[in-house]
Formats: sequence, C-alpha cells, structure tokens
Amino acid sequence: MTYHKEVHQDERLFAMLIYVLSFFTAFIGPLVVYLIKSDSPFVKYHGKEYFNFLISYAVYGAISWLLVFVLIGFVLMPLVGIAAFVFTLIAAIRAYEGVEYRIPFIIRIIR
Repeated sequence: MTYHKEVHQDERLFAMLIYVLSFFTAFIGPLVVYLIKSDSPFVKYHGKEYFNFLISYAVYGAISWLLVFVLIGFVLMPLVGIAAFVFTLIAAIRAYEGVEYRIPFIIRIIR
C-alpha cells in the first residue's frame, strides 16, 4: 500500500466512486468515471485495479459455478461473493484515504 498525501480530495472521491458505483452498475458506472477522470494517475490506477478485480472475480464465479456439479461450488460460490463484497468495500475506503490499494487474489491483466 502506498499512501499519497498529495492526492487531491476530488481524485480520492472519484477513485472511491469507481468502487461504490460497482454495487449498482458493475461495469458501466466505473467505466464512465474511469474515462472521465483518466487524466489523474490515482484514478487511473484504481480504475485498472477495479477492472482487473471484475475480470478475476468473474472467472472465479464461473469456476465456482462449474464446480457446483461436483458439489464444491456450493461452498465456493458464497465465499467468492462475500470476498468480492468485502474487498470492494476495503478498496473504496482505501481509495478515499489516498492509498494505492492492491486487491488480493486478482489477476492483473490490465496494466
């Protein structure tokens, strides 16, 4: 985690908004914020982190769904959902604090 004291309040707010909007619109809301404020390195970092998170947890959800047929998925699906919710909340809080938070267990496809 890297703290940035020089990050302006509006940049921290937009970075947090990426995560908060994801609860209502998984893709469109965060994409709009990312595109509007992509000139800010801090918002750009959190946008990339969120989209890597979205892709990774979609893959984890699909694997869990496939594992339902061997009964492991019934345990994994709720765990993936709870982890996604908790990590999104933590990332929103950290973004508002001005921290470049790295969400655990994600595949970094977008660099």
